[in-house]
Amino acid sequence: MDADVQVWKKTRQYTPEKLALARQVLEEVRAGRTVADAVRRNPLPEGGYVGKHLLVAVYRQLIQSGEWQADQALLARIRLKPVRTLSGVTTVTVLTKPYPCPGKCIFCPTDERMPKSYLPDEPGAARALHHKFDPYDQVKARIEALEAVGHPTDKIELLILGGTWSSYKRDYQEWFVLRCLDALNKVEIATLEKAQFLNETALHRNVGLVVETRPDQVNQVEIAWMRALGVTKVQMGAQSFDDKILSTNQRGHTVEKTRQAVALLRAAGIKIVLHWMPNLLGATLESDREDFIRMWDGFCPDEIKIYPTQLLANAELYEYWLRGKYQPYTTEELIQLIADIKETIPRYCRVNRVVRDIPSTNVVEGNKRSSLRQDVQAEMKRRGSLCQCIRCREVRGQKIDVETLRYNEYTYMVGNTEEHFLSFVTPDDRLAGFLRLSLPGEGSPGSGLDELKSAAIIREVHVYGQSLPVGSEESGAAQHVGLGTRLIEEAERIAAQGGFLCLAVISAIGTRRYYRQRGFERGTLYLNKKLG
Repeated sequence: MDADVQVWKKTRQYTPEKLALARQVLEEVRAGRTVADAVRRNPLPEGGYVGKHLLVAVYRQLIQSGEWQADQALLARIRLKPVRTLSGVTTVTVLTKPYPCPGKCIFCPTDERMPKSYLPDEPGAARALHHKFDPYDQVKARIEALEAVGHPTDKIELLILGGTWSSYKRDYQEWFVLRCLDALNKVEIATLEKAQFLNETALHRNVGLVVETRPDQVNQVEIAWMRALGVTKVQMGAQSFDDKILSTNQRGHTVEKTRQAVALLRAAGIKIVLHWMPNLLGATLESDREDFIRMWDGFCPDEIKIYPTQLLANAELYEYWLRGKYQPYTTEELIQLIADIKETIPRYCRVNRVVRDIPSTNVVEGNKRSSLRQDVQAEMKRRGSLCQCIRCREVRGQKIDVETLRYNEYTYMVGNTEEHFLSFVTPDDRLAGFLRLSLPGEGSPGSGLDELKSAAIIREVHVYGQSLPVGSEESGAAQHVGLGTRLIEEAERIAAQGGFLCLAVISAIGTRRYYRQRGFERGTLYLNKKLG
């Protein structure tokens, strides 16, 4: 009944004529026409064409009424921006309220309406400002918007942005996460622990919780608190691996502090996303190429965001530019730089971004193109070079034959920790799924958490392809065909061979039952399984 009401609310704004036209388009698409062709053949009487929002709403109405059977292939064809969920989960981004940041970085924009480093006309920031930074309203509205254009919302990765998470008061942090979970659970709960337990079986399950902070805010106590909140991934601004550049830009921490923070996060099984900024004050194209190489010596992040420094009028760096002491790289220089470094990125790392989503009207001088990733890809194609990062190799919407998948094991050292990147790839080297396994060695920094003592740690299990509803299957899709289970079995084998008696997994709230079904037991902050 609730689903019927939701569909009715989405369609009641349309006239019977528009609903009939949308149904005609759907019938033609179901019969084999392309969406674009069917839409063009059925223009609206007042001009223009039927939008995908309406197609999705009418499709759901037909399913709810029982007139049509659910058709995942049809839904995939009419879905708006399918790339949003091609990585296997649906990301919902929320921002915290404006709050003082301990950093004094000269490149950061300052706007009293926003958390430090954000601008009010960035897409995610604009949504947060509209909802007055209320976490419940932000999550609820984003889920409704995603559902309206056909995206599954049962597996949600919550991305909490807003400057330095660790600098906010803990009661605010706890309230913020609780209200996010309330929106996912569709019910208000008194305590975070109870909300987490309810979310394990909720309609919208939290399968990842991401926060962003600074290296100088990371310590064992902070990590334990993050885990109590349910954090599974941390974004951290490394910005540079050159102490002189960090000092010149008043970053407020050293390279060694970044190294220590990364080691502590890894010891706790938390996935690591580092931000790297070429074109900082004092850097050159050549020094940036050298700096990027340093990232893979003792840091080895799981994911990176490449954020070329953008010259903004409300940042202190602008004053340096006015005095002739700073010059932004041109777009072409950036394209060449990123094309050079991108082909050196290891296979275990994912490049999430190559430019910030800042509207070009804010950029005073230098690159103003938000399509820099596509420009770099075009340049690499012209050169005949390839990037082997995870994002460039994901199967995405590609159909796969499970029987042809090949198992790969890639091992690398980070300090005294032995990392294993286990994966299944297609014959053309497209990535269908992977697992990150950490084997701490003697001398590895401890997490300070008792249940991780002497344990190997599964830090991530991820199966790619279009996100599918929990329990569903689709012919040729990578999800829900047992790849995750097979990867976990390989991790158990490797950990046992390494002499570990216990295998821990850093589980998101919404994936706890998945691991429990595979023999893991609840701990305090992790799920654990005895080996041997």
